Amino acid sequence: MQNTNSTSLKRFSWLVLIYNLFVIVFGAYVRATGSGAGCGSHWPLCNGVVIPQNPAIETIVEFTHRITSGFTVLLIAILIIWVWRRSQKGSPVRVSVALAGFFIITESLIGAGLVLFELVAHNDSMARAFSMMAHLVNTFLLIASIGITSFWLSFGVPQTAPKDRQARLLSLLGAGGMLFLGASGAVTALGDTLFPVGSLAEGLQQDFATTAHILLRLRVFHPVIAILVGGFLIGFSIWLRRRYPWNPVKQLGNWLIFLVGLQWGLGMLNLVLLAPVWLQLVHLLVTTLIWLSLVGLCVFAWVPLEFPSGISHNPIHDTINQSSARESSQMEI
Repeated sequence: MQNTNSTSLKRFSWLVLIYNLFVIVFGAYVRATGSGAGCGSHWPLCNGVVIPQNPAIETIVEFTHRITSGFTVLLIAILIIWVWRRSQKGSPVRVSVALAGFFIITESLIGAGLVLFELVAHNDSMARAFSMMAHLVNTFLLIASIGITSFWLSFGVPQTAPKDRQARLLSLLGAGGMLFLGASGAVTALGDTLFPVGSLAEGLQQDFATTAHILLRLRVFHPVIAILVGGFLIGFSIWLRRRYPWNPVKQLGNWLIFLVGLQWGLGMLNLVLLAPVWLQLVHLLVTTLIWLSLVGLCVFAWVPLEFPSGISHNPIHDTINQSSARESSQMEI
């Protein structure tokens, strides 16, 4: 098992992950407050200048978001260089951190495109809806890459792993479901921002009206998708905990189940309270934590770490380890 010995690197990788959570939530605040056009249609400049003079509130919000996002690029660049210097050639952790670098570039390009093509503020086009979905999916892939990097730096990278096809298939279905759910949530949040209502009854009437905007009609499907995907994730967590009865898997599974239940409650509250900004931010944060928990479980499903035998036993890994031991003995003979 490859393992880096730098405690500072491990801590820094988790710091980068936590900071990205903040940037994600702040980006949602920009969208929820309609501040995306605060710098006009200029990028990377803000209203045609480097530093805006006498800015409005929307300009301050958007400009701050750009600064915090730019700092993310710097942090990930440092992480890439650091990992490259500390890890061995061919290490999977180099792949995960390189993917983080790729996705932060695409994240910046999508953000720039939203501004340059004026897919912000009160724009209610389907082009903006698709852009928001792409933005969310890219953000999830970015945060997953950083999360896997942090996980492997802290717990090591397996050299070999059993090919558990069933676990891998279920993990892919769960990840795909979460990406689809996140994309639908992005459209729902956009509809809540662009078409605010004064009461729950008015909102429901809007959703089912034949003349309603397509963003409102699409909003109806999000709760259904959330229930289906959430139920699948709970089932996957329970199944994987039994298949790999290690404490880290159990803890991640329990955490994921708790977060899904919490998110269902927040979703209902969001509906009743008519999607206030603060609750939209909490809702997105919990969604991202669910995604990260699922990513952790997916890591175990694809390349389970070989924990000490005192922690637990698993028939799949026992078979692998016994086979490796026999091969080693034969080579020695």
